[in-house]
Amino acid sequence: MGAAPTIMRRDDAALRVFDTGQGRLPIIFQHGLGGDAAQVAQNFPDGPSRRRLTVESRAQGGSGAGSKRPFTIAMFADDVLAAADAAGLDRFVAGGISMGAAIALHLASRHPDRILGLVLVRPAWAFDAAPQNMRPYVEVAELIRRLPLAGARETFASSATSARFRSEAPDNLASLLGFFQRENAIVFAEVMQAIANDGPGVTRAQAASLAIPTLVIGSGIDLVHPLATARDLAETIPNAVFAEVTPKAIDKERHFAEIRAAIGGFLDRHFNKQDPS
Repeated sequence: MGAAPTIMRRDDAALRVFDTGQGRLPIIFQHGLGGDAAQVAQNFPDGPSRRRLTVESRAQGGSGAGSKRPFTIAMFADDVLAAADAAGLDRFVAGGISMGAAIALHLASRHPDRILGLVLVRPAWAFDAAPQNMRPYVEVAELIRRLPLAGARETFASSATSARFRSEAPDNLASLLGFFQRENAIVFAEVMQAIANDGPGVTRAQAASLAIPTLVIGSGIDLVHPLATARDLAETIPNAVFAEVTPKAIDKERHFAEIRAAIGGFLDRHFNKQDPS
């Protein structure tokens, strides 16, 4: 991940910001819900031609929660834009995984003058708030907020949702069960419930008006990030490129390698000779 993170203050929240500090093409790439900068490093092809900045969103990674409520994708996007301003990045490629993809889409719609291109990896949202595929996050959050952690985990592990995921999407289940073991499980449950019930705040018509290079990456065996959602975004955003990669549930190393290759190829094709200023 390069240099140690810096701390950015937003109201009373201390947010960790990672900046590779190299390369002429600026990219802001965000993690998924409950993820961190290490997750980004697994998925993003860092290199000398690219300057990549990542903000660990509130109550995730090493960032504090702060007291501002409610948690929203728009709030997290505003934090990202503040980090871009502080780093002197006027225009940049916006991208991310799952929640990070929703943040990037929000930025592209709300700040089209700032965004050079989009990279949406395993998107969990298309255009509607609180999609059904995010319901398991709400279920986990409600259990954590209602029961002692051990009892909450046991209850979820024996639920119908858990049985379905164990059969159809084991990688998703591992992530969901991991939320019960977080050091900040109580406050993160508040984040998880709020974000799962939120959305990028972008209509289909707004997405259809985007005129920037876009890459959408999806994979199968994933109930949280449906392949159909990725395809829907790719078909709605004009001239978007769609790439399907090996599911994590089949081969994790191949999954990440294919994502990095797809992103690297996309960035080289569209921005290798482009002056972002």
